[in-house]
Amino acid sequence: MPNALELVHEIEKLPVTERVMLIDRVIRDIIHPDETIDNIWAAEAKLRWNAYKRGEVVAVPYETVMDKYRN
Repeated sequence: MPNALELVHEIEKLPVTERVMLIDRVIRDIIHPDETIDNIWAAEAKLRWNAYKRGEVVAVPYETVMDKYRN
């Protein structure tokens, strides 16, 4: 079985999307997600997305938000 450093070297060879999927699986194995909370956030995200599409919410560029907190 490979050691941690050997695994890291192999993981670094993967495409970014596969690394993200791997990270997600490892985190979910360590921190078991609460399905109720996940469902609540999914519903909230859908509400926000639909409000954005209807023009009820104005998107603010990332840099604008970050500039507010950098100063």
